[in-house]
Amino acid sequence: MTRPESNVTSAAAPSFSHLLALSDEHGVFEHALLDAPRREHGYCVDDVARAIGVLLREPDPAPELVVLMRTCLRFVEQAVDPDGRAHNRMADGGGWTDEPALGDWWGRAVQALGLAAVRAPTEQLRYQALAAFHRAALARSPHGRAMAFATLGAAEVLINDPHDLAARALVLDGMATIATPHVDSWEWPEPRLRYANAVLPEALLAGGSATDNPRIIARGLLMLRFLVHIETARGHLSVAGVAGRGPAQRSAQFDQQPIEVAALADASARAFEITQDSEWRDVVAIAWAWFTGDNDASTPMFDHVSGAGFDGLHEHGRNGNRGAESTLAALSTYQHARRLEVLELVAS
Repeated sequence: MTRPESNVTSAAAPSFSHLLALSDEHGVFEHALLDAPRREHGYCVDDVARAIGVLLREPDPAPELVVLMRTCLRFVEQAVDPDGRAHNRMADGGGWTDEPALGDWWGRAVQALGLAAVRAPTEQLRYQALAAFHRAALARSPHGRAMAFATLGAAEVLINDPHDLAARALVLDGMATIATPHVDSWEWPEPRLRYANAVLPEALLAGGSATDNPRIIARGLLMLRFLVHIETARGHLSVAGVAGRGPAQRSAQFDQQPIEVAALADASARAFEITQDSEWRDVVAIAWAWFTGDNDASTPMFDHVSGAGFDGLHEHGRNGNRGAESTLAALSTYQHARRLEVLELVAS
Protein backbone atom coordinates (compact mmCIF):
# COMPACT_ATOMS: atom_id res chain seq x y z
CA MET A 1 0.00 0.00 0.00
CA THR A 2 1.58 3.28 -1.06
CA ARG A 3 1.01 6.68 0.43
CA PRO A 4 -0.65 9.37 -1.70
CA GLU A 5 1.30 12.42 -2.69
CA SER A 6 1.14 15.35 -0.28
CA ASN A 7 -1.55 17.90 -1.11
CA VAL A 8 0.51 21.00 -0.35
CA THR A 9 -1.64 24.10 -0.30
CA SER A 10 -0.79 27.72 -0.93
CA ALA A 11 -1.07 28.57 2.78
CA ALA A 12 1.96 30.34 4.16
CA ALA A 13 4.81 28.34 5.61
CA PRO A 14 5.13 28.65 9.37
CA SER A 15 7.87 30.82 10.80
CA PHE A 16 10.99 28.85 11.70
CA SER A 17 12.78 31.78 13.33
CA HIS A 18 12.50 30.39 16.86
CA LEU A 19 13.64 26.91 15.82
CA LEU A 20 16.65 28.48 14.12
CA ALA A 21 17.33 30.57 17.24
CA LEU A 22 17.38 27.33 19.27
CA SER A 23 19.92 25.80 16.89
CA ASP A 24 23.63 26.02 16.14
CA GLU A 25 26.23 24.07 14.17
CA HIS A 26 25.80 21.03 16.44
CA GLY A 27 22.03 20.64 16.68
CA VAL A 28 18.91 21.97 18.42
CA PHE A 29 19.09 22.97 22.08
CA GLU A 30 16.58 21.07 24.20
CA HIS A 31 15.37 23.77 26.59
CA ALA A 32 14.60 27.48 26.56
CA LEU A 33 14.10 30.10 29.26
CA LEU A 34 11.22 32.03 27.74
CA ASP A 35 12.53 32.38 24.17
CA ALA A 36 16.29 32.09 24.88
CA PRO A 37 18.02 28.71 24.45
CA ARG A 38 19.39 27.22 27.67
CA ARG A 39 22.74 26.19 26.29
CA GLU A 40 23.85 24.69 29.59
CA HIS A 41 21.35 21.85 29.10
CA GLY A 42 22.77 20.92 25.72
CA TYR A 43 21.04 18.89 23.01
CA CYS A 44 19.17 15.59 22.89
CA VAL A 45 18.50 13.09 20.12
CA ASP A 46 14.76 13.15 20.94
CA ASP A 47 14.42 16.75 19.79
CA VAL A 48 17.00 16.67 16.99
CA ALA A 49 15.21 13.64 15.52
CA ARG A 50 11.86 15.44 15.77
CA ALA A 51 13.40 18.36 13.92
CA ILE A 52 14.43 16.09 11.05
CA GLY A 53 10.82 15.01 10.56
CA VAL A 54 9.53 18.59 10.54
CA LEU A 55 12.27 19.87 8.24
CA LEU A 56 11.83 17.02 5.75
CA ARG A 57 8.09 17.65 5.63
CA GLU A 58 8.47 21.29 4.58
CA PRO A 59 7.77 21.40 0.81
CA ASP A 60 10.01 24.33 -0.12
CA PRO A 61 12.52 24.82 2.69
CA ALA A 62 14.68 27.93 2.86
CA PRO A 63 18.44 27.32 2.53
CA GLU A 64 18.99 27.76 6.27
CA LEU A 65 16.46 25.00 6.95
CA VAL A 66 18.27 22.65 4.57
CA VAL A 67 21.51 23.38 6.44
CA LEU A 68 19.78 22.65 9.76
CA MET A 69 18.35 19.40 8.41
CA ARG A 70 21.84 18.26 7.39
CA THR A 71 23.18 19.24 10.82
CA CYS A 72 20.44 17.29 12.58
CA LEU A 73 20.91 14.26 10.37
CA ARG A 74 24.63 14.21 11.11
CA PHE A 75 23.85 14.49 14.85
CA VAL A 76 21.53 11.46 14.78
CA GLU A 77 23.86 9.39 12.59
CA GLN A 78 26.71 9.98 15.02
CA ALA A 79 24.51 9.08 17.98
CA VAL A 80 24.04 5.48 16.81
CA ASP A 81 26.68 2.99 17.95
CA PRO A 82 27.76 -0.03 15.86
CA ASP A 83 25.53 -2.33 17.93
CA GLY A 84 22.44 -0.18 17.23
CA ARG A 85 22.11 1.51 20.60
CA ALA A 86 22.09 5.31 20.66
CA HIS A 87 23.40 8.15 22.76
CA ASN A 88 20.84 10.79 23.67
CA ARG A 89 22.56 13.79 25.27
CA MET A 90 25.30 16.04 23.95
CA ALA A 91 26.85 18.94 25.84
CA ASP A 92 26.93 22.47 24.51
CA GLY A 93 29.85 22.59 22.11
CA GLY A 94 29.84 18.87 21.41
CA GLY A 95 30.62 15.59 23.19
CA TRP A 96 28.19 12.91 24.33
CA THR A 97 27.44 12.96 28.05
CA ASP A 98 25.68 9.60 28.34
CA GLU A 99 26.18 5.95 27.47
CA PRO A 100 24.33 4.53 24.46
CA ALA A 101 21.04 2.83 25.35
CA LEU A 102 17.59 1.95 24.02
CA GLY A 103 15.21 4.54 25.46
CA ASP A 104 12.71 6.61 23.53
CA TRP A 105 15.54 8.50 21.85
CA TRP A 106 16.65 5.28 20.11
CA GLY A 107 13.14 4.93 18.67
CA ARG A 108 13.11 8.59 17.65
CA ALA A 109 16.49 8.12 15.98
CA VAL A 110 15.23 5.14 14.00
CA GLN A 111 12.13 7.09 13.01
CA ALA A 112 14.16 10.08 11.79
CA LEU A 113 16.69 7.93 9.93
CA GLY A 114 13.91 5.99 8.20
CA LEU A 115 12.27 9.23 7.11
CA ALA A 116 15.57 10.64 5.86
CA ALA A 117 16.44 7.42 4.03
CA VAL A 118 13.34 7.98 1.88
CA ARG A 119 12.81 11.74 1.86
CA ALA A 120 16.19 13.45 2.20
CA PRO A 121 16.82 15.82 -0.72
CA THR A 122 19.95 14.14 -2.16
CA GLU A 123 20.92 10.58 -2.97
CA GLN A 124 24.02 10.84 -0.78
CA LEU A 125 22.00 11.93 2.26
CA ARG A 126 19.47 9.15 1.67
CA TYR A 127 22.32 6.61 1.43
CA GLN A 128 23.90 7.86 4.67
CA ALA A 129 20.58 7.81 6.50
CA LEU A 130 19.77 4.28 5.30
CA ALA A 131 23.16 3.02 6.47
CA ALA A 132 22.59 4.51 9.92
CA PHE A 133 19.02 3.17 9.94
CA HIS A 134 20.26 -0.36 9.29
CA ARG A 135 22.78 0.03 12.11
CA ALA A 136 20.09 1.16 14.56
CA ALA A 137 17.66 -1.51 13.31
CA LEU A 138 19.97 -4.20 14.71
CA ALA A 139 18.67 -3.35 18.20
CA ARG A 140 15.34 -3.80 19.93
CA SER A 141 14.12 -1.73 22.86
CA PRO A 142 12.27 -3.13 25.89
CA HIS A 143 10.19 0.07 25.95
CA GLY A 144 6.89 0.20 24.09
CA ARG A 145 7.02 3.86 23.04
CA ALA A 146 10.54 3.44 21.69
CA MET A 147 9.47 0.46 19.59
CA ALA A 148 6.45 2.39 18.29
CA PHE A 149 8.61 5.32 17.20
CA ALA A 150 11.03 2.92 15.54
CA THR A 151 8.17 1.18 13.75
CA LEU A 152 7.25 4.48 12.08
CA GLY A 153 10.74 4.84 10.64
CA ALA A 154 10.98 1.21 9.59
CA ALA A 155 7.59 1.45 7.87
CA GLU A 156 8.87 4.36 5.77
CA VAL A 157 11.80 2.26 4.58
CA LEU A 158 9.65 -0.81 3.96
CA ILE A 159 7.01 1.09 1.96
CA ASN A 160 9.82 2.49 -0.17
CA ASP A 161 11.58 -0.88 -0.52
CA PRO A 162 9.41 -3.95 0.22
CA HIS A 163 12.55 -6.13 0.01
CA ASP A 164 14.32 -4.46 2.95
CA LEU A 165 14.43 -7.36 5.40
CA ALA A 166 15.75 -5.34 8.33
CA ALA A 167 12.90 -2.85 8.03
CA ARG A 168 10.33 -5.64 7.70
CA ALA A 169 11.62 -7.43 10.79
CA LEU A 170 11.54 -4.24 12.84
CA VAL A 171 8.02 -3.37 11.67
CA LEU A 172 6.75 -6.82 12.65
CA ASP A 173 8.51 -6.77 16.02
CA GLY A 174 7.27 -3.25 16.71
CA MET A 175 3.65 -4.04 15.99
CA ALA A 176 3.89 -7.15 18.16
CA THR A 177 4.77 -5.03 21.21
CA ILE A 178 1.37 -3.27 21.12
CA ALA A 179 -1.02 -5.39 23.14
CA THR A 180 -4.66 -5.97 22.22
CA PRO A 181 -7.00 -4.45 24.83
CA HIS A 182 -9.02 -6.96 26.85
CA VAL A 183 -11.55 -4.59 28.47
CA ASP A 184 -14.39 -3.42 26.24
CA SER A 185 -14.85 -0.14 28.13
CA TRP A 186 -11.13 0.72 27.96
CA GLU A 187 -10.01 -0.04 24.43
CA TRP A 188 -6.39 0.78 25.07
CA PRO A 189 -3.36 -1.53 25.47
CA GLU A 190 -2.19 0.13 28.69
CA PRO A 191 -4.00 0.61 32.02
CA ARG A 192 -3.46 4.40 31.75
CA LEU A 193 -2.81 6.91 29.01
CA ARG A 194 0.74 8.16 29.32
CA TYR A 195 2.42 10.49 26.81
CA ALA A 196 2.53 10.75 23.02
CA ASN A 197 -0.23 8.17 23.22
CA ALA A 198 -1.28 8.33 19.59
CA VAL A 199 2.08 6.92 18.47
CA LEU A 200 0.75 3.46 19.38
CA PRO A 201 -2.18 3.44 16.93
CA GLU A 202 -0.05 5.30 14.39
CA ALA A 203 2.55 2.53 14.56
CA LEU A 204 -0.19 0.03 13.75
CA LEU A 205 -1.44 2.18 10.88
CA ALA A 206 2.04 2.61 9.45
CA GLY A 207 3.01 -1.01 9.99
CA GLY A 208 -0.28 -2.29 8.62
CA SER A 209 0.17 -0.14 5.52
CA ALA A 210 3.77 -1.27 5.03
CA THR A 211 2.82 -4.95 5.31
CA ASP A 212 -0.50 -4.56 3.48
CA ASN A 213 -2.45 -5.89 6.46
CA PRO A 214 -6.03 -4.48 6.60
CA ARG A 215 -6.67 -6.19 9.95
CA ILE A 216 -3.83 -4.31 11.62
CA ILE A 217 -4.96 -1.04 10.02
CA ALA A 218 -8.48 -1.58 11.34
CA ARG A 219 -7.10 -2.21 14.80
CA GLY A 220 -5.09 1.01 14.65
CA LEU A 221 -8.12 3.00 13.55
CA LEU A 222 -10.19 1.56 16.40
CA MET A 223 -7.52 2.51 18.95
CA LEU A 224 -7.15 5.99 17.51
CA ARG A 225 -10.90 6.59 17.48
CA PHE A 226 -11.07 5.55 21.16
CA LEU A 227 -8.19 7.88 22.04
CA VAL A 228 -9.78 10.85 20.29
CA HIS A 229 -13.03 10.17 22.15
CA ILE A 230 -11.26 10.05 25.53
CA GLU A 231 -9.22 13.17 24.82
CA THR A 232 -12.04 15.38 23.52
CA ALA A 233 -14.41 17.39 25.69
CA ARG A 234 -16.83 20.21 24.88
CA GLY A 235 -15.78 20.19 21.25
CA HIS A 236 -12.04 20.68 21.80
CA LEU A 237 -9.06 18.54 22.73
CA SER A 238 -8.62 17.96 26.46
CA VAL A 239 -5.59 15.71 26.49
CA ALA A 240 -4.05 13.73 29.32
CA GLY A 241 -1.92 15.73 31.71
CA VAL A 242 1.66 14.97 32.68
CA ALA A 243 0.48 12.38 35.25
CA GLY A 244 -1.46 10.40 32.65
CA ARG A 245 -5.11 9.47 32.60
CA GLY A 246 -6.98 6.38 33.77
CA PRO A 247 -10.41 5.02 32.84
CA ALA A 248 -12.26 6.99 35.54
CA GLN A 249 -10.55 10.32 34.88
CA ARG A 250 -12.54 12.43 32.42
CA SER A 251 -12.22 15.93 33.85
CA ALA A 252 -9.67 18.39 32.46
CA GLN A 253 -6.08 17.61 33.47
CA PHE A 254 -2.95 19.71 33.65
CA ASP A 255 -0.23 20.27 32.69
CA GLN A 256 -1.12 19.35 29.11
CA GLN A 257 1.86 18.84 26.84
CA PRO A 258 2.02 19.87 23.16
CA ILE A 259 3.62 16.53 22.27
CA GLU A 260 0.33 14.79 23.08
CA VAL A 261 -1.59 17.03 20.68
CA ALA A 262 1.04 16.69 17.96
CA ALA A 263 0.99 12.90 18.24
CA LEU A 264 -2.78 12.95 17.72
CA ALA A 265 -2.32 15.14 14.66
CA ASP A 266 0.40 12.84 13.28
CA ALA A 267 -1.73 9.73 13.69
CA SER A 268 -4.90 11.37 12.37
CA ALA A 269 -3.11 12.75 9.31
CA ARG A 270 -1.86 9.24 8.57
CA ALA A 271 -5.35 7.81 9.13
CA PHE A 272 -6.73 10.31 6.62
CA GLU A 273 -4.06 9.38 4.08
CA ILE A 274 -5.02 5.72 4.41
CA THR A 275 -8.81 6.03 4.54
CA GLN A 276 -9.63 9.45 3.04
CA ASP A 277 -12.27 9.63 5.79
CA SER A 278 -12.98 13.25 6.72
CA GLU A 279 -13.29 12.41 10.42
CA TRP A 280 -9.49 12.27 10.61
CA ARG A 281 -9.10 15.58 8.82
CA ASP A 282 -11.42 17.03 11.46
CA VAL A 283 -9.16 15.71 14.24
CA VAL A 284 -6.19 17.48 12.65
CA ALA A 285 -8.30 20.65 12.67
CA ILE A 286 -9.08 20.44 16.39
CA ALA A 287 -5.45 19.58 17.13
CA TRP A 288 -4.33 22.79 15.43
CA ALA A 289 -7.17 24.66 17.17
CA TRP A 290 -5.71 23.52 20.52
CA PHE A 291 -2.55 25.43 19.64
CA THR A 292 -4.49 28.53 18.62
CA GLY A 293 -6.41 28.67 21.90
CA ASP A 294 -9.38 26.31 21.66
CA ASN A 295 -8.33 24.32 24.72
CA ASP A 296 -9.18 23.90 28.41
CA ALA A 297 -7.57 27.22 29.37
CA SER A 298 -8.57 29.21 26.25
CA THR A 299 -4.91 30.08 25.83
CA PRO A 300 -2.88 30.18 22.59
CA MET A 301 0.05 27.77 22.63
CA PHE A 302 1.78 29.01 19.47
CA ASP A 303 3.48 32.27 18.54
CA HIS A 304 2.73 32.86 14.85
CA VAL A 305 5.45 35.52 14.53
CA SER A 306 8.36 33.35 15.68
CA GLY A 307 6.93 29.86 15.20
CA ALA A 308 7.53 29.05 18.88
CA GLY A 309 5.43 26.59 20.84
CA PHE A 310 4.86 27.02 24.59
CA ASP A 311 5.95 24.25 26.93
CA GLY A 312 2.74 23.37 28.74
CA LEU A 313 -0.90 24.31 29.24
CA HIS A 314 -1.82 25.15 32.84
CA GLU A 315 -5.30 25.49 34.29
CA HIS A 316 -5.07 29.28 34.14
CA GLY A 317 -2.59 29.87 31.33
CA ARG A 318 0.63 28.48 29.94
CA ASN A 319 4.28 27.90 30.66
CA GLY A 320 6.11 30.82 29.06
CA ASN A 321 9.16 28.76 28.10
CA ARG A 322 9.44 27.78 24.45
CA GLY A 323 11.62 24.68 24.23
CA ALA A 324 12.40 22.49 21.24
CA GLU A 325 9.84 19.73 21.90
CA SER A 326 6.92 22.15 22.15
CA THR A 327 8.05 24.26 19.22
CA LEU A 328 8.45 21.22 16.98
CA ALA A 329 5.07 19.87 18.12
CA ALA A 330 3.38 23.12 17.09
CA LEU A 331 5.22 23.35 13.76
CA SER A 332 4.42 19.73 12.93
CA THR A 333 0.73 20.21 13.66
CA TYR A 334 0.66 23.39 11.57
CA GLN A 335 2.19 21.47 8.67
CA HIS A 336 -0.51 18.79 8.83
CA ALA A 337 -3.25 21.41 9.07
CA ARG A 338 -1.83 23.28 6.09
CA ARG A 339 -1.52 20.16 3.95
CA LEU A 340 -5.05 19.00 4.78
CA GLU A 341 -6.40 22.52 4.21
CA VAL A 342 -7.93 23.08 7.64
CA LEU A 343 -6.06 26.24 8.63
CA GLU A 344 -8.82 28.51 7.38
CA LEU A 345 -11.42 26.29 9.00
CA VAL A 346 -9.73 26.76 12.39
CA ALA A 347 -9.29 30.50 11.83
CA SER A 348 -12.98 30.95 11.07
